[in-house]
Amino acid sequence: MGIISSKTSEVLRLLNQFFNIQKHGSTVKTEVVAGLTTFFTMVYIVIVNPAILSSVGVPFDQVFMATIFAAVVGTLIMGLGAKYPIAIAPGMGLNAYFASIVATQGISYQTVFGAVFIAGIIFLLISVSRIREMLLHAIPDTVKYGISSGIGLFIAFLGLKNAGIIVGNESNLIALGDLTNPVTLLSIVGLLITLVLMIRGVKGGLFIGMIITAIIGYFCGMLHFDGVVSMPPTPTFFDLDFGGIVSNGLYAVIFSFLLVTIFDTTGTMMAVSEQAGLVKDGKFPRAKQAFLGDSVATIVGAAFGTSPSTAYVESSTGVAAGGRTGLTAVVVGILFLLTMFFSPIVGAIASLSSITAPVMIIVGSLMMGGLTKIKWSSFEDAFTAFIIILIMPLAGSISTGIAFGFIIYPFTKLIAGKGKEVNVLIYIFAVLFLIQLIFFPAH
Repeated sequence: MGIISSKTSEVLRLLNQFFNIQKHGSTVKTEVVAGLTTFFTMVYIVIVNPAILSSVGVPFDQVFMATIFAAVVGTLIMGLGAKYPIAIAPGMGLNAYFASIVATQGISYQTVFGAVFIAGIIFLLISVSRIREMLLHAIPDTVKYGISSGIGLFIAFLGLKNAGIIVGNESNLIALGDLTNPVTLLSIVGLLITLVLMIRGVKGGLFIGMIITAIIGYFCGMLHFDGVVSMPPTPTFFDLDFGGIVSNGLYAVIFSFLLVTIFDTTGTMMAVSEQAGLVKDGKFPRAKQAFLGDSVATIVGAAFGTSPSTAYVESSTGVAAGGRTGLTAVVVGILFLLTMFFSPIVGAIASLSSITAPVMIIVGSLMMGGLTKIKWSSFEDAFTAFIIILIMPLAGSISTGIAFGFIIYPFTKLIAGKGKEVNVLIYIFAVLFLIQLIFFPAH
């Protein structure tokens, strides 16, 4: 017992020393609890992400393993390299965008994965240079918040469709679905249950809501399990189709993946770090290491078969539980690694859209928070955000919404006599997007 106690003390000492846990006013126990908290608030992604991507033909097991690999690699880099209590995983919204490209434009998922891979490489290069800072300062807040809000509306709309709450209609494009349909009814019940959990501030509310909905579905005969635990599916590298990127003109898609990932990651990292008291005088220490986690996760994810990764705002729940160091992220990474042994139960849950649709609707609503930061008193800013948010779900394309935003913003500013307020990079983007929309639209 003495030897075990001595070894335990030594491990705790090394952890304290490596992560500077005591310096940040935390303890190893607190960091572990924080890691568990963050994990259970975001573990839904290992179910929702494969469900979304497999709907357009990507093998479920492939996405399942790729999601875990991306989450583990990105989160461990974040924890061990940047030493922040922030978790990385394939982003919600980006997976829906990926699926929409494959579904509506008739492009193979191998080609779109190639676009994700290239976006990841570019992000990696940007992460270790000053270009990242130039882009972040050049792009106006109204465009940033408009993009995040538009993606929120896009993914919530997709969730409503998957639930059968909204269906296609020839006369006015969409209509209310049959609310008595078993899948739709269970989706509504699951949504209400999850809302109760979220409103009451239950930690891991999204994940717990999914589990309760799954239990109801099981007893109603809508969910069937072929097992719970098994050896992990065999991961394989995808044969990425880079030639298809050129033939299909997916340059705007690459730019969209890159742009959204940069904004999403930066905003989340800054928000969570400020919450944890890790941002000093507006400076973000070890920013390069932090962005490396996200970019490397995107590259790894694309190679194995998933959409771009991003920092998760759910990390704030771990910070609220006391997490202040990279040990929190390391715990999250280890837990994600263990989930690969539960593919049968994950696959079964993901096959019933009633379980995943409520999460998409609620996450979509959470992404609309940026609307409060838009200058609605300025018509130029307001209309730019409005057009981005309007176009994304109606055109069924996140990149098209981004393109419209980059074109409209400098135009309205010029008309208002405020052209000098617009960074020269925005004018360049506007011209490029205009050329792309007119002459090289995605097929």
